[in-house]
Amino acid sequence: MNRVISGLSSMATRPLLAELSEQIRLVHGLSVRFEAAGGVEVARRVREGAEADLLVLADGAMSALEKEGHLAEGTVRPLWISQVVAAVPEGSPVPELASESDLRSALEAAQGIAYSTGPSGTALVELIGRLGLAGALAGRLVQAPPGVPAGSLLSSGRADLAFQQRSELMDLPGVVVAGPLPGDTAISSTFSGGVLASASRPDLALEVLGLLGSDTGSATARSMGMRAPGDVPPEGVSPSGRC
Repeated sequence: MNRVISGLSSMATRPLLAELSEQIRLVHGLSVRFEAAGGVEVARRVREGAEADLLVLADGAMSALEKEGHLAEGTVRPLWISQVVAAVPEGSPVPELASESDLRSALEAAQGIAYSTGPSGTALVELIGRLGLAGALAGRLVQAPPGVPAGSLLSSGRADLAFQQRSELMDLPGVVVAGPLPGDTAISSTFSGGVLASASRPDLALEVLGLLGSDTGSATARSMGMRAPGDVPPEGVSPSGRC
């Protein structure tokens, strides 16, 4: 019997899904292969009929695809929550981020501010607007191409401050994570999984989805800087966060 499951995901969950796929192979004898790309690109491919069994994306994209009929009814579930963090090039002064005033100072001092095409980037631009800095920073915002970590713009010298999911910044060479955004400025994204309506083995795909959201999956997510939906959020972060 074919026990191979294919999946599509955004870049933010790529390291976690690789680790969990290996665990599932070793413990359950299931071969799970995820292909990662920028979230916007993955959603486009799904709409164009990409062949896969599972999908893991930010919950906003998942909700839209579910409404459009691309996901099997009743299979979408939240899996992990990821905080957006700020990062700077290695060797640069690391800004203090204990308060909104600190964040404002860091933004105003930056010559180039890198952000992503995903939900964290959208939320950052909205936050800059709420802080009243949209006009002052308009010429300094640098959006990374789809699927490219915003942190890579730090090492290339195109930016000196970057914002993205912790999982996409924490292991990049030449990049130092300064920390999460403080208080009411905190941004988090929920990543959900679901079985694609076109899945060749929906029963097996649903089994794998359950394993991704299991206690073991949650423990692995925590080791990579994420948290499970039922976890108590860090101090100063609302349970829902801002996605």
